[in-house]
Amino acid sequence: MADIRITGRMVNFTRLTFDTNDHDAIRQQLTSILNEGSYQGTVVILDSTVEQELIALIQLLISLGLQPMAVIDGILSDEAKAIQFPVLPADQPLQRIKASKEEITVIATPKAADTTPETKTPITKTAIAHKTSYHDEILRTGQCLVQDHGDIILNAGMNSGSEVIASGNIHIYGNVRGRIIAGAGGNPSARIFCHALEAELVSIAGTYCVAEDIPKDVLKKSVHIYLNDKQELEFRALEF
Repeated sequence: MADIRITGRMVNFTRLTFDTNDHDAIRQQLTSILNEGSYQGTVVILDSTVEQELIALIQLLISLGLQPMAVIDGILSDEAKAIQFPVLPADQPLQRIKASKEEITVIATPKAADTTPETKTPITKTAIAHKTSYHDEILRTGQCLVQDHGDIILNAGMNSGSEVIASGNIHIYGNVRGRIIAGAGGNPSARIFCHALEAELVSIAGTYCVAEDIPKDVLKKSVHIYLNDKQELEFRALEF
């Protein structure tokens, strides 16, 4: 029997890019962010626009409950190699383009104030803006369409080497040959609908699947993609 087994596993990871090397400021800002969501144990890859004390930075992130996995090739590379910390290739730059049209829906939600029979403080409301980006042209190689606060509807296909990223749902009425990333802000309820699936990568809320692992029975078909109860990607062919 072999003593080594090679298996695959989907891993949620987050990229952290630092524009400061002030570790007190980093701790303060990250603590605020981490308190707003469930990030305990999240695997992170590190990038930086300024020089860093990498060992101290790694220790800081571990103390906050994060798991540093690697750095992006760049400013941190030499120091990472010196301590035998993994270095990942730098991303190829993508051109972020504007959608053909953007629609904003403002939803007013009641927010209970400090109400008592004595004070009769009125109930206040907060406004939530949900955005939907519509794009009518084929997304070409090297182009990236991003919606940080809602959904994307692509009325044409996308070429290999292109990318669509939305915090919400993604609908693509055409051939999909690039990377599709829904629920980018960590929303596990986000869904992907596409006309013909041939994607390089599919991701929802950090759980991802590369082309080689997409089920063969849904390739080049209309597909609905979502996370199941185990936070695994489900691919369901749409019948018309």
